[in-house]
Amino acid sequence: MSMTNGTTGISADEARAIAREAWAYAYAPLQGYQTMYNQTQNTAFGGYVGGFNQFRHYARSSTPADTDIVTPNNDTPYSWAWLDLRAEPMVLSLPAVAAPRYYVNQWFDLYTHNFAYTGVRATGREAGTYLFVGPRWMGDIPKGIGKVFDAETEFVGTLTRTQLMGPDDLAAMKAVQDSYGLIPLSQFMGKPAPDPAPAVAWPVWDASRAEGLDFVVYLNALLDFMPVQPSEQDMFARFARIGIGPGRAFDAAKLAPEIRVAMEEGIAEAGKALKEGALQQKDSRAMFGTREALGGDYITKRNYGAMLGIYANTKEEAVYGSQQTDSQGKVLDGSRHWVLRFEPGQLPPVTEFWSITMYNLPQRLLVENPLNRYSIGSRTAGLKQGADGSLEIYMQVDNPGPDKEANWLPAPRGPFFFAARFYGPKAEALDGRWTLPPLIEGT
Repeated sequence: MSMTNGTTGISADEARAIAREAWAYAYAPLQGYQTMYNQTQNTAFGGYVGGFNQFRHYARSSTPADTDIVTPNNDTPYSWAWLDLRAEPMVLSLPAVAAPRYYVNQWFDLYTHNFAYTGVRATGREAGTYLFVGPRWMGDIPKGIGKVFDAETEFVGTLTRTQLMGPDDLAAMKAVQDSYGLIPLSQFMGKPAPDPAPAVAWPVWDASRAEGLDFVVYLNALLDFMPVQPSEQDMFARFARIGIGPGRAFDAAKLAPEIRVAMEEGIAEAGKALKEGALQQKDSRAMFGTREALGGDYITKRNYGAMLGIYANTKEEAVYGSQQTDSQGKVLDGSRHWVLRFEPGQLPPVTEFWSITMYNLPQRLLVENPLNRYSIGSRTAGLKQGADGSLEIYMQVDNPGPDKEANWLPAPRGPFFFAARFYGPKAEALDGRWTLPPLIEGT
């Protein structure tokens, strides 16, 4: 049996198994591509950044109108940038920032791995200059560079978060954002720029295509900029048998009927397994980080992260907790009354701050509500603790009443989940001695 996408001698069973494996491999990179494409190529997109190698800053916290990514935070205004490292490295300059303001530049590659960090925790509060280098660059590091970050892929991005400490702080916060600088290495050195890298014909993002057989089209386009890692060479030799490879053309319509059906079955199996597995996740600590930190099951872990909260921080920067189902395994519903209770002495152990944010399902976006309150936490004005030091947060669509409204996190009337974020987690949050308590159903 032969296929017309460049492979021969593959059975339906093999095609199904390879498609299942390859779709799972591609899931996180394709979710990341969705964000990169919309922000750098789609001028009609509300979150369009303007292209590569420049920041776009937001001078406000996220609202339900923000749909760039799932599970956006409502704690720190975002700054986005995507770097094209093909022609030459890029230089990041950061300002000195006084305490107690928190900021972090999280850097991720096309795999969605968090490969680098700059900011208060990682590089301190003093001004600094850092170099981001692509996988194929060969050159000397000039003086004045504090640290070099090597990326596995030719394109990388940052989701930068800058703390906003109330409405009166807006101008000062914006001044910090405006001090984040990006320039090419040649400009930093005062030398002529190299020839620009060739233009890329990026495939237009279509989620329905990426969920089906045409995931191969998107993956093949990305692989030009993702050099195959030595540990994945055997995997990609298998993938090649169904038409996967850097820059390869792929036309699902030309597949033999039995091969097409088998591949579609494999994709469906992979999608079902991912959704079922993600539904059971309650702890982010293993989902985000470098390839090495994620360990042997890095593909599954990064997929859970991409589905539940793409571009979340590595655990040393922030720990996340969540709950999506009740004790019977049913998805949480805002028409029921839920209480998150922190016992005396058991508030989240952090050096910075903590918050809990409400999202609808299946969209995983912020929820319109009468209080315009999308998150609640240690910085929420008027939050009421019990006389014994306990704290109860009420999650439901109905107002719990004037005596409890200060601690109310409004939910949608229907399926929801929440994400708890702990910035600057202390040791007990990192090693599991402290964990997020489960929701209990109230009256």
